[in-house]
Amino acid sequence: MGTRARASVSPQLFAHWFVDPSGSSVWSFLRVECAAGSEPAIPSRFSRFPKNIGRPIMALLCSSAKYLMPTQFTVNKTFGKDDLIMLRNLTRLLRKNICSVSKPSQVKKDSVGKPLSKKVKVNEAFIRRAFGNSSDLVVRELHVGPGGKFTVLLVYVDGLVDKTLISENLIERISDQADKSRTPEQAYDDLKNRIIAVSDVKETGDLDNFLNHVAGGYCGLLIDDVAKVLVADTRGWAQRSIEEPTTEATVRGGKEGFVETLRTNTSLLRRRVKHPRLRIEECEIGTISKTSVAIAYISGLADEKVVQEVRNRLARINVDSIQESGQIEELIEDAPFSPFPTILRTERPDKVAGALFEGRIAILTNGTPFALIVPATFTMFLTTPEDYFERTFIGSALRAIRYLSFFTSLTLPSLYVAVTTFHQEMLPTALILNVAAQREGVPFPAVVEALLMEALFEILREAGVRLPKIVGPAVNIIGGLVIGEAAMRAGLVSPIMVVVVATTGIASFATPVFSIAIGARLLRFIMVLLAGSLGFFGIVAGLFALGIHLTSLRSFGVPFMEPIAPAIVSEFKDLLARVPWWAMHTRPALVGHKDLVRQGWDQKPKPPVYLGKDAHR
Repeated sequence: MGTRARASVSPQLFAHWFVDPSGSSVWSFLRVECAAGSEPAIPSRFSRFPKNIGRPIMALLCSSAKYLMPTQFTVNKTFGKDDLIMLRNLTRLLRKNICSVSKPSQVKKDSVGKPLSKKVKVNEAFIRRAFGNSSDLVVRELHVGPGGKFTVLLVYVDGLVDKTLISENLIERISDQADKSRTPEQAYDDLKNRIIAVSDVKETGDLDNFLNHVAGGYCGLLIDDVAKVLVADTRGWAQRSIEEPTTEATVRGGKEGFVETLRTNTSLLRRRVKHPRLRIEECEIGTISKTSVAIAYISGLADEKVVQEVRNRLARINVDSIQESGQIEELIEDAPFSPFPTILRTERPDKVAGALFEGRIAILTNGTPFALIVPATFTMFLTTPEDYFERTFIGSALRAIRYLSFFTSLTLPSLYVAVTTFHQEMLPTALILNVAAQREGVPFPAVVEALLMEALFEILREAGVRLPKIVGPAVNIIGGLVIGEAAMRAGLVSPIMVVVVATTGIASFATPVFSIAIGARLLRFIMVLLAGSLGFFGIVAGLFALGIHLTSLRSFGVPFMEPIAPAIVSEFKDLLARVPWWAMHTRPALVGHKDLVRQGWDQKPKPPVYLGKDAHR
């Protein structure tokens, strides 16, 4: 008897092939097993197989065996020289012609593209089945026409609608006008054009579209003997009021922040950009969540090619749900493996409005207060609204401190490790002797000491963020003092190392955007390792590699390090320091080139002209 080999081919059906010991292509037995279900059609292409193979297959397909829930596909056969190709072809045909027919209802939703029935009871049964008889689904029957002969069905989800609006503008008005409609079609037209007192009323004949509107907070109205339905915008749910952003607090500037409701966020933008050129385009992302996403830009300022690229990247997203704008950020960013973000996020509508005036594009997501701004550059992550709301000298000084703090948070521990390990001669004699005296008795080299303290500091910071607001700051302060003091007394770390780590942590807090601050925190460990291995040469090599990486990044086609690389001299007016507002005549060249001039050229304030001793009159 021939040797049998078992191979798992697909999870679609059972098939066993037995071949004689000679390895020829004569098939002696074929058996197909599967659970009960629908019969597949006979594949005509089986005719090209040898008769002793094709006839048993066709006989089995013509039999009373049914196919519904396939579980396994295994092959038992003796491998000859030419058998493998025959087996693969047969497997491919079986999989394509049998298994794809076995479960069509599990691939496609029942409601997709299904038209509405004229019978209200049929539609009601399907709606209840689609929602799984959920407890928050409300179905209310009203009767209109002479003697209440026509049935009107109200369908909505409790908790997503304004019940007062439904009671006063729908139910009461329908009840008052109940006897004036003579036919179902007339009742439908009266509801659409006269009775429903809601600002937004849509008409649809597709059941899937109707269900999506009801699940989104609309109230659906169905009338007997009419194959169309109306959906009225009755959305109204509890939402957070507009408050000051918690992650981007400022001393001077607006105190309003985005909330979790998309329409509220778009209204905040409209209040700051009171011009019809502000475009807001909406789409839905997520096959199940149906999350509303809006693209905001100013027509004539934003580059249409960049706008189209944003549309294309959003259209390519194919996921079942979007819960936060961070998911969209990861799905559309240019450099997914870079430690630096290429898309700016913010909670501040004034910051988004300022970006729109430069020719950039904002992406707003329903359910989150964080908006995305593209294209983004490195300098945008180190600026705050106060840089532009304070006078130029104050804003420029604050920005310079921020740049210095970012560089300090990235390199200070590595500089300490390099100096104490390789380059002691760079410090004054008194200072190096003091450092050496403090490190006496510490059992670890400087690089291990720095890594341990940095890791401990990150643990304390993360614990403070996750704890309740009342407890978190206390844990940070007490944990830092107690653990730092205990570590020094135990001789595990030197006092100078505690000072270095504390200074680094404070400097990292000065970075205004968390997403780029955490990137610097991660790179800090790499810089410490390079300093512990190669000293200053390792630090310089790391900075060079970091500079090359940053200059290679793009954000929707715009260089990430613009205006540094490529160097655009006209943009230096808003780089390390900011010139006065009366000197900022143009927008950024790479994003606002469609309308480069943003203000008049003669804006510098001047003292009044002296008119003589009667000038005060």
